[in-house]
Order: sequence, then C-alpha cells, then structure tokens
Amino acid sequence: MRNKVLFLPCLLLLHFYVVLTMETITQEKAEAAIPVTTLSPPEGNTTFLGGTSWCVALPGVSQIDLQNALDWACGLGMADCKPIQQGGACFDPDTLVYHASYAFNNYYQQNGNSDIACNFGGTASVTNIDPSHGKCNFASPGSVRSSAPSSLKCKTSFIWVKFAGILLLLYLRR
Repeated sequence: MRNKVLFLPCLLLLHFYVVLTMETITQEKAEAAIPVTTLSPPEGNTTFLGGTSWCVALPGVSQIDLQNALDWACGLGMADCKPIQQGGACFDPDTLVYHASYAFNNYYQQNGNSDIACNFGGTASVTNIDPSHGKCNFASPGSVRSSAPSSLKCKTSFIWVKFAGILLLLYLRR
C-alpha cells in the first residue's frame, strides 16, 4: 500500500514536469518562428522612421475631450501618472495639455510606439521633438516596460499550485 501512495505523487510530478517542459518548448518555438525584418519598420510604428518618437497632446483640442483621454490613460490605460501629481517631477507646468502629454507618452511607450497607441480620440499625435524639460523626463522607447502580464509565468505558477494541492490531499488521505 505504501508503494502505491509514493508511486502516485511521483507519477504526478513527472506529468507536471513534462507538461511544463512542453509548454516552454512550444512557447520558444512560437517565438522563434516569428520572422524579424530589419529592413522596414512594423506597420504603424513610427519610432524607426526618424529616430526616437514621443506622443503628445494636441494644443487647441476640446478641454473636455483632453480631460477624458487623460482620465482614461491614467485609469484603464494604466499609464504611470504619479510624476504629474502635485509634488511630482512633472507636475510643472501645471497645464492640462502638459499633463496629458506625459500620460499619453507613457501609455504610448508601454504599448510599442504604435500610431494607434497615440490617438486618444484625436487629442494626441506623434512627434520627434523630446517634450522633456527640467527634472521631467518623458519616457522614450525601451525605457518603459510593458504592462502586459507574462502568460507563461501565470501558467507555471498555476501548475505548481495544482501540484501542491494534489500532494496535500494525498498526504491528508493517509
């Protein structure tokens, strides 16, 4: 009986190891299969056309539209808006256009510098002129990490939680 109790956890451990290894290999193969073209930029990406690019709010657009876009960028858009809060490095100048520009650019950099990531309902556009000033540095390509979670890490941790739960149930069953 004791051999059967030990055999099952070992079998489960082997199963989870094989599943985890296959998922990792599949992920690596999928990433390796994506062709990387260095001769032309990806569709809609302006970063490579004239060097570095930033996303800024357009002056003269509706203040209501600009405020709504800023609220979205700092909320659901998950842009880092702490520097434009009072006391932050980018609070001054304290204007809606400047604060929106900071938030829009942060979102734009997090989302791959794509033209579509710099629209905000027509209240923003891409520029090659660095909007940074004083202590306030606007993010540039590669300086901001993506906010998207890694799906492989989530799968791996879930598998180990399942495995630990099964082992605990087997242990308590004795």
